[in-house]
Amino acid sequence: MDGIESVAWRGFLKAHAVLQKELDAVLEADHRLPLSSYVVLHELADAPKRRMRMRDLAESVGLSRSGLSRLVDRLERDELIKREPCPDDARGAYAVLTRRGLRRLEQARPAHLAAVRKRFLAHFSADELKQLAGFWDRLLAPE
Repeated sequence: MDGIESVAWRGFLKAHAVLQKELDAVLEADHRLPLSSYVVLHELADAPKRRMRMRDLAESVGLSRSGLSRLVDRLERDELIKREPCPDDARGAYAVLTRRGLRRLEQARPAHLAAVRKRFLAHFSADELKQLAGFWDRLLAPE
């Protein structure tokens, strides 16, 4: 990597790490909800019937299946989600958002959005945000 490539890459990594840490701290302090849990609840809230196959949820939130399983165990203990068996696959399971989980997500959402706006969105103009969205689409497009 040359100088500008290194600066761009390392800047992205550092910004991602710092923003994740700060968003996690806000959610933990205000709602006792880690960012990883918030993201899982958010994905389920947006899913049809507020449920997803565990493997699809793991992929969607960027966790390994075992990592998601541990997180789901904690969320299930707190009654924020529940597991349901998959009728067409004996080994498969669904993660399902509970009413309590939806309420918790709705309570945490304003703090999350305010932190995202303050720490990320407010630093860019509307045109720059459109550019960023295009960059993310390009990066995440199938090869």
